[in-house]
Amino acid sequence: MIVHLIDGTYELFRHFYGLRRFNKGQDAPFGAVVGVLGTVLQLIESGATHLGVATDHVIESFRNQLWPGYKTSAGMDPALLAQFHPLEEALAAMGVAVWPMIELEADDGLASAARIAAADERVEKICIWTPDKDLAQCVQGDRVVQVDQKGRRIRDSVGVREKFGVDPVAIPDFLALVGDAADGYPGIGGIGRSTAARLLNRYGTIENFPGSVLGEAQEMALLFKNLATLRSDAPLFSDVDQLRWLGPTAAFSEWQGRVGENRLWQRVETAARGRGSP
Repeated sequence: MIVHLIDGTYELFRHFYGLRRFNKGQDAPFGAVVGVLGTVLQLIESGATHLGVATDHVIESFRNQLWPGYKTSAGMDPALLAQFHPLEEALAAMGVAVWPMIELEADDGLASAARIAAADERVEKICIWTPDKDLAQCVQGDRVVQVDQKGRRIRDSVGVREKFGVDPVAIPDFLALVGDAADGYPGIGGIGRSTAARLLNRYGTIENFPGSVLGEAQEMALLFKNLATLRSDAPLFSDVDQLRWLGPTAAFSEWQGRVGENRLWQRVETAARGRGSP
């Protein structure tokens, strides 16, 4: 059994701005939603049986209380923001497990889903579909891997080390030192990727650094590490078979009428018949 975990927030952004290249700002109300549904459907058509999607139901999370500069929904295009909740509704109607995260973030949802799935011996592989560097910390050998569709790369533990210079377990420390502009924290001044990797490979975690290495910046580095560490304890599901796709619910026909994508509806019906669904 292979479990596919999809970053719904990233996919929504990707499709929204992909469409922007062609629609000249005339955004269809559910254009990006349809794009994400199509991406998930492609996985199903390719044979995926167990899958789930994590989304940021509320952009802000507990991390905003820890660091005032952490990312928020401020400045986000209203046409994009308006499609988050419809995406969650449409995925659920399509029969796909979806986890709208509120206090936590979508990345925490993916980390939690990966942890739960990895505990099941029936699961041969877990594929986390996102290029987000935060998720590299969840990679375990070649069983839990990160799929960067944009870069056309599948990263196992060896691939993570090749990219970042450290093992997956050290990714929170690495990001704490170099910063993450997308999430809104700057890292420690004067420390770049190569220096961060060298320090971590020499001393281990930031907690083990000699006091002379970071000096007064060590406390800030530990705060950033807290921001970069994904929470994996969200109780999203209790059995991996809850992620098995069995076809759309009756509510999906309503989405056909709302978005007018008859071809998408036909593809979903065809895929469901292939799974033996009525």
